[in-house]
Amino acid sequence: MMSASTFEAVACYYCGGAAATPLLTAEDDLTGRPGRFTFVRCRDCSLVYQSPRLTLETVKTYYESEYIAHRQPGDWGWLAPLFRRAIQSLDRDKLRIVDRYLRLAPSSTVLDVGCGAGTFLSRVRAQHGSAVVGVDFMDLADRSALREVEFHCGLFYDQPFERERFTLITMWHFLEHDYDPMRSLAHARASLAPEGRLIVEVPSLDSVTFRLFRDRWPGLQAPQHSALYDRAMLLKTMERSGFEVLPYGAFPPYFYLFCGAAFRLLKGRGLNMQKAIYAYFAGQLLLLPVLPFLEHRNLAMQTVVCRKV
Repeated sequence: MMSASTFEAVACYYCGGAAATPLLTAEDDLTGRPGRFTFVRCRDCSLVYQSPRLTLETVKTYYESEYIAHRQPGDWGWLAPLFRRAIQSLDRDKLRIVDRYLRLAPSSTVLDVGCGAGTFLSRVRAQHGSAVVGVDFMDLADRSALREVEFHCGLFYDQPFERERFTLITMWHFLEHDYDPMRSLAHARASLAPEGRLIVEVPSLDSVTFRLFRDRWPGLQAPQHSALYDRAMLLKTMERSGFEVLPYGAFPPYFYLFCGAAFRLLKGRGLNMQKAIYAYFAGQLLLLPVLPFLEHRNLAMQTVVCRKV
């Protein structure tokens, strides 16, 4: 049961301003847990963020074993082969982005911030032989994909990494969860090698799917998502943090299209992906001919590759 003590006031993450205008109120559409969460827009810099937000200790309860990014194939029962193939495909797509901008080698060191179950790092190690390091604020050290990963449990900016240690730092859907994103980006810059790359992927607030689903948009993912970025806000956040943005892109939108439609139908009752899996893959098959044409449209998510300046 939530009370006033489980929430805390928060100023804008980007500029520190306290003046904000309410934008929308969201529910926990993913699990159906009770509660309503308010997103506001900063009047000074336009960042959208959740205020008030849950305390860190309270929000941790929303990242327990059922959280999708923390699950292992075996957790899906007879659906494990489908889940494994989906994760492998996603990790291949991520590594294709990396390989376009950076040549990894056994001498490289790769850090994934918010690494979850660690499957991306496992693929990097298998394909390139690089040293791999993962950070997550939940203790996931028992996950099978993390057994050969240097895993750190805790907040990223609290980790005492050696300066300029990493060839590549990835933040696949981490920054929107972060309670101090500017501090995390400063720590990433200090930890990145001079010729290294930082890759950041977040939901796109000015996307077609946000306009379509609004308070049922999967990118809200209340209460875990603490800040939301449109294109302009993401770019100026990276530039203020001392990075030059190389390309600006987008990731395939199908997951958001499916979940947004489901959230609108379920109206906060929660989405059981194991029960919805047939509908999910049926819809994906139907849209398969057009999905490649949608990949680089501003439909759901946005990805930037950055270097230090």
